[in-house]
Amino acid sequence: MSQEKVTLETARELGLLPEEFEMIKNYLGRVPNYTELSIYSVMWSEHASYKNSIKWLKTLPRKGSAILAEAGTENAGLVDIGDGMACAFKIESHNHPCAVEPYQGAATGVGGINRDIFTMGARPVAQLNSLRFGNISLDRTRWLMKGVVKGIGDYGNAFGIPVLGGEVFFNDSFNTNPLVNAMSVGLVPKDGVVSAVSKGAGNPIYIVGSATGKDGIHGATFASANITEDSAEDIPSIQVGDPFQEKILLEASLETIKTKALVGMQDMGAAGIICSTSEMSEKGGHGMRIDLDKVPLRQQNMEAWEILLSESQERMLMVVHKGREKDVEDVLNKWDINYAIIGEVTEGDTLEFYYRGKLEAKVPASSLVLGGGAPIYEREYHEPAYLSKYKEFNIDKVSEPTDLVEVAKFMVGHPNIASKRWVYEQYDTMIGTGNMTTNFPSDAGVYNLKGTNKALAMTVDCNSRYVKANPKVGTMIAVSEAARNISCTGAKPLAITNCLNFGNPYKPEVYWQFVEAIKGMGEACIKFDAPVTGGNVSFYNQSSIKGKEEAVYPSPVIGMIGLLENKNHQTTLAFKEKGHMIYLIGKAQNDIASSEYLYSYVGIKESPAPYFNLDEEYAVQNALLELIGMNLIQSAHDVSDGGLFIALFESALPRNLGFDITTDAEIRSDAFLFGEAQGRVVVSVSPSRETQFIDYMVSNKIPFTALGHVTKSEVRIDDNSYGFISDLRQIYDTSIEQKINE
Repeated sequence: MSQEKVTLETARELGLLPEEFEMIKNYLGRVPNYTELSIYSVMWSEHASYKNSIKWLKTLPRKGSAILAEAGTENAGLVDIGDGMACAFKIESHNHPCAVEPYQGAATGVGGINRDIFTMGARPVAQLNSLRFGNISLDRTRWLMKGVVKGIGDYGNAFGIPVLGGEVFFNDSFNTNPLVNAMSVGLVPKDGVVSAVSKGAGNPIYIVGSATGKDGIHGATFASANITEDSAEDIPSIQVGDPFQEKILLEASLETIKTKALVGMQDMGAAGIICSTSEMSEKGGHGMRIDLDKVPLRQQNMEAWEILLSESQERMLMVVHKGREKDVEDVLNKWDINYAIIGEVTEGDTLEFYYRGKLEAKVPASSLVLGGGAPIYEREYHEPAYLSKYKEFNIDKVSEPTDLVEVAKFMVGHPNIASKRWVYEQYDTMIGTGNMTTNFPSDAGVYNLKGTNKALAMTVDCNSRYVKANPKVGTMIAVSEAARNISCTGAKPLAITNCLNFGNPYKPEVYWQFVEAIKGMGEACIKFDAPVTGGNVSFYNQSSIKGKEEAVYPSPVIGMIGLLENKNHQTTLAFKEKGHMIYLIGKAQNDIASSEYLYSYVGIKESPAPYFNLDEEYAVQNALLELIGMNLIQSAHDVSDGGLFIALFESALPRNLGFDITTDAEIRSDAFLFGEAQGRVVVSVSPSRETQFIDYMVSNKIPFTALGHVTKSEVRIDDNSYGFISDLRQIYDTSIEQKINE
């Protein structure tokens, strides 16, 4: 075997700790060679092994009535949606690649998450994304944003999957390190699910799809490092995507599954061939013998470790039942897709990789993977000092604004509130004819399950500002708001996937944020019976600029799926007609903490998370679903970013209606209109149903307030005119576009 000399220094250069170097020597019973060390480097990176997070991830609720695949057991989460069908869904980050090459970084993020879905046998039907950028007035932010949005749009549109929802958030903490989280949702017959497993000695192993090049080598390790001024030099770590190749790969894979000739299949994402071979082998309790000479290459003079670690896109690993090769090859030939047999399954646990006649690496599969021999750590953590300032906040020291109309116009035009039209108009939202929210906007995306009376609801949510202020409560709010968006459409929350974006886990303050976020997530998921099906941890999201290291605002993004049992109950956020009554379900609070208004208009950056009570939140959402089921409300829209005024404004927009409301004399006007206290929903009620609505609310002891009524087009509050909806729309619709093109 090739035995070039490696030392502790070599291990350090590859991102391995001294104690990990010792662990590797123990597993192998010898000093590893460079290829083997590279294998452990990527497989034990945080991105692949979750070594600094798995202990806490295991505390999250993973069992539920609809769960078909527990977190970590498959490429994506899997829930039962009835009628013999299952929904596969997952969210993942592509933050680091996007920071240095936004177009390809975003494009390959979309490609990778879709492969996770169709590798299981599910056809992707919808995409969502959660994006965070820095100050929109900076040239760098505008460059990143243009590249990321075009990358998502070009890849997703060419691949042919509609975008049904998403969020875009701006904050200075993301100036260097944006967050790009992509979610994919797919459908599969329950008996058609394929597992990422390898077993059966002698079964052939196929590599299918694109040829292998040097792009993306050490990409998993790159994702576990800081973004610095020199990160652009790591461009070889960025993969290059081809959506048309992926579309062919999708169709070929789904048709191959139907032959029943597959033992298992896994996409080649982070860490490429080594990741797929080791994870599938460990899961099936077998080994593999791989001949790297047989891997189709698109570059000459590649080393063995480069072939193993390449993250070239649009590739799959298939394990086929021996004797069924022709059935699989007939399908692949029909789709004119490249493939090669590169090895076979072996007895035992050993992975052997040969190249040019030499054994280049020999490692136990179980020693490489999460749940096997990969290291598990619990890092030191303690509450950050910055929180003391957040706790000192006192609303009484903030004077009330004299001109609320000015505040309203400021809020409507703020990038975190204003229309994201410039973003979503670059995405195809209608391809496939399944999107039920194209012309009827709801708080969540809704996908038509054709041939049934059901629909899927889906959303992504997280307010990073709340999480920074209080990681536990902020994350509970993220789960609750996702559930509230699902409930506002008339659907019941089923399960979540998460994308946990944090700074450096070796920093006790950052790790504390992570631990608290996990605790909050678990509590809220249990309350809503929405277990965690899996997801992604992305650490090291920080900027090291001129020697100063700053973590991004912690962002545990929640992707949630819900089931609408009766399509007739799909509820939109739009007010329907003049004269309908407007009610607030839930309690108004004298609270402006962590609101966009306080942060951006007043300029106070440090305050606690907004008012939140999990029991009240749950009661409001249950009541909402019952009201929708009884046809007692015409629209529903949750009060979130920007507060009550923005919720009313967004409900008035679709039909160019207005609203006339009265504020609560006992609550500050700025808190009533722009505070972001949780657990509240704006609903409209037709006069003919008003008595039944009130009777229901009173008999069920759900707090509610009559706000006013829908008008033809004017916005009036406490008898003061805020102008016409068309004037406010002009600010709302053009704000981001103007800032992008400055």
